[in-house]
Amino acid sequence: MSKRDYYEVLGVPRNASAEELKKAFRQLARKYHPDANKEDPQAAEKFKEISEAYSVLADPERRAQYDRFGHVETGAGGFDPGDFTRGFGGFGSIFDDIFDVFTGGGFSTTARRGPQRGADLRYDLELAFEEAVFGKEKDIEVTRVEACEKCGGTGAKSGSKPVTCPACKGTGQVQFAQNTPFGRIVNVKPCDRCHGEGQIIENPCPECNGQGRVRRTRTLHAKIPAGVDTGTRLRMAGEGEAGVRGGPRGDLFLFIHVKPHKLFTRRENDIYCEIPVSFTDVVLGADIAAPTLDGDVQLKIPAGTQTGTSFRLKGKGVPYLRSHSRGDQHVQVKVTTPTHLSEKQKELLREFARLGGKTGEAEGKGIFKKVKDALGMD
Repeated sequence: MSKRDYYEVLGVPRNASAEELKKAFRQLARKYHPDANKEDPQAAEKFKEISEAYSVLADPERRAQYDRFGHVETGAGGFDPGDFTRGFGGFGSIFDDIFDVFTGGGFSTTARRGPQRGADLRYDLELAFEEAVFGKEKDIEVTRVEACEKCGGTGAKSGSKPVTCPACKGTGQVQFAQNTPFGRIVNVKPCDRCHGEGQIIENPCPECNGQGRVRRTRTLHAKIPAGVDTGTRLRMAGEGEAGVRGGPRGDLFLFIHVKPHKLFTRRENDIYCEIPVSFTDVVLGADIAAPTLDGDVQLKIPAGTQTGTSFRLKGKGVPYLRSHSRGDQHVQVKVTTPTHLSEKQKELLREFARLGGKTGEAEGKGIFKKVKDALGMD
């Protein structure tokens, strides 16, 4: 029976690069490795076929021979496992590529039994606008995994302790041999008896059912610094879930969400607001009370100010994180038009319109004062 085309076996074009060949081989090797396909009786044969194809095409000299003649010289059995030890020079070791599939590619032979750090947790915290600007201390409730206090995290009932697993002798892993196209390979996997722990709990703790960890809800005190904003992430070190086998706790991350304010808007560390002013205030000028997060301040409106003019209040914005400096506040004035005027008010405005810009300074101020008094402005 004739063999399939090597390029077809790997699913690559005939002009495939070395990297494309390697990538295709690794994907197929993981898919058809006998350890991953114990239920498929054809897996070993398929794995042997793709290994043979890669051993030829990954070697520049043998690939050139295959492209020219359609075959290469092999061992007596047709496929020579020794071919995988060729090419340790400039092209690199073909054996290393295949060994990577067994180890780094998903068939790890190392049991992870050392201390493991606990998982990090996320908490979404909603703040009022002022709380985000000036900072706040808040109590939050967090549900997390903690070491069982009753057994001290061992998982064993009080007065007892875990015993060494008899199946793996405490190593947490067992070895088994397997015949492959490369010869007899010894693989390592976690012990089924102790699940890789190396110890067995014969008398489990009733509080944690032998897990050594329990889920608790705790109240934590969070200090929110001034100047945070939506999207700010704060870390509370060591307030995450408990570690495993003596590993450190994870961290708790607070994700900040700030509620909008009815008057102020924020852009980075500056605050913006819009305040209404009367017609006579912008014409004659006035001192008005401008709202800020620190309380009202006096703002001088020069005579002749146009609607939409913005005034800056230095240092009345949002504090910079972990700094004593603050941004600014920008106050934009919006002229309001009076409504429901009396006949006297209307007549004075008509007089103002008739005078236009032809009045003298004293006469102009006089009519402005009359208009202001008639409109009830201070």
